Amino acid sequence: MACGDWRAFWQIMILLITPSARGQDCAQALLESTSEAAQVASTLRQASSFLRAQEFSAVVIDQSALDLEPDEGATLLQHLGTAVPVYVSFAINGMERVVRELRAALQRRERESQIARRMVERELRSELKGTATALLVSCEMALKSAELPAATHHRIENLHQLAQEMCGKLGVGE
Repeated sequence: MACGDWRAFWQIMILLITPSARGQDCAQALLESTSEAAQVASTLRQASSFLRAQEFSAVVIDQSALDLEPDEGATLLQHLGTAVPVYVSFAINGMERVVRELRAALQRRERESQIARRMVERELRSELKGTATALLVSCEMALKSAELPAATHHRIENLHQLAQEMCGKLGVGE
C-alpha cells in the first residue's frame, strides 16, 4: 500500500465475510445504504487475517461461510475486537434485510459504547472527587499556617486555586 493510500485503509469500517461471488456487490450495497465502506473476505481465515490487521465497527458473517469452515469460526471470534458480529444468510435474506440487521447492530454498538463511556466517566469522577477534596482541604490547612515563607504560601495558593478548579469541574461543592 502506498503512503497516499492511508485514508482508504482507515475508511474501511465493515468486514463482510461471504464465499459468494456477489460479495463485492453486497459491499457496494452496504456502502450505499450505510455510508460505511466494506472490505470483503471470502473465507473465515482471510477474515481473521483482516481482523488482526485493523479494527472494524462490524463484521457481517454469511452463515454459509461458517458452514464451510466450522473450525475457523472460533478463531474468527477471538479476533473480533470491538467489532459487532452480524450473522446473516445471504441465501435466505435479501440485501434490505442485511442492511437493516447491520444498522440495528451498529446502533446497538453505539448505545453500548455511550453507556460504557458514561459509566467510566462516572467511576473516574467518583475516584477523583475524594482526591480533589483532600487536596483542597490540605491546601486550606497549609495556608492557615503562620510559619509559611511567602514563596511557599504563593505556591500553595496556586495549588489551592487549581484544586478549586478541579473540584468545580468534578461537581464537588466547597
